[in-house]
Amino acid sequence: MTDQARKPAAPVKACPICRKPAEQAFLPFCSPRCRDVDLNRWLKGSYVVPGRDDDVEDPD
Repeated sequence: MTDQARKPAAPVKACPICRKPAEQAFLPFCSPRCRDVDLNRWLKGSYVVPGRDDDVEDPD
């Protein structure tokens, strides 16, 4: 028996946008639409990665 045959199947993850089951072709999303919605949120600045308080902004 191979290693893959002994491993249990990984649980299906939910799409972070609509919570439907994710599709292998679009991981971690369920469709191209949800992938594009996520990209648009990043481009608009809806998602922000917080910086540290001691970071000094570049004066230029």
